[in-house]
Amino acid sequence: MRPSVTRPRIGLLGGTFDPVHAGHLTLAHAARSALRLDEVRFIPTARSWQKDDAGASAEQRLAMVRLAIEPIDGFHADSREVERGGPSYTIDTLEDIRAELGAEPALVFLMGSDQLRNLASWHRGDELLEQAHIGCTRRGPGDGGPLEPKLAALLDARGRDALPDEPSGSIVFFTMPPVPVSATALRAGLARGDRPRELVPPAVLDYIETHQLYRRNSAN
Repeated sequence: MRPSVTRPRIGLLGGTFDPVHAGHLTLAHAARSALRLDEVRFIPTARSWQKDDAGASAEQRLAMVRLAIEPIDGFHADSREVERGGPSYTIDTLEDIRAELGAEPALVFLMGSDQLRNLASWHRGDELLEQAHIGCTRRGPGDGGPLEPKLAALLDARGRDALPDEPSGSIVFFTMPPVPVSATALRAGLARGDRPRELVPPAVLDYIETHQLYRRNSAN
């Protein structure tokens, strides 16, 4: 039985969104349903410290996110990392949102299981749970094999079957429908002039075409 909820629950989905696609939207829908989130905020990076430069500018990626989620109630675009500029560190963003909203709301940082496995490499990654919960996708039993000992210990200590009615501190898994999309392959297709309506919202495809994004180099 799920615990009663007395505080707002805000999902935070960060990423390059280069471009935003069905995988991002499916994850957000699944998390909102499974974790009973009141809203999901999409937070495009200005420049990810873990990835090469994006194919579209930060402002263009933010614009595409806004177009993708405009029709969806409870989904919002958060421009703070784009406005801040420079490398985007999740802990800085979580501290900023916590300072803005106060101690009461439950913040739930959403990520895929591959990101969770790399948590030790994140800038001040061991401090994330001080500011938020982590909501992580689970693809299936095992989900990638044995865990690194430090992560396994963290899950033993902080893993929960359901999101507790607390502001932060727990790791909870949720399932999402499989979405066969590779961002690299998607950009390569867009560079060829493809319009994959099953993967990218039509308004975003129109924006990509209007601004001739991803056309210079199919490897972007």
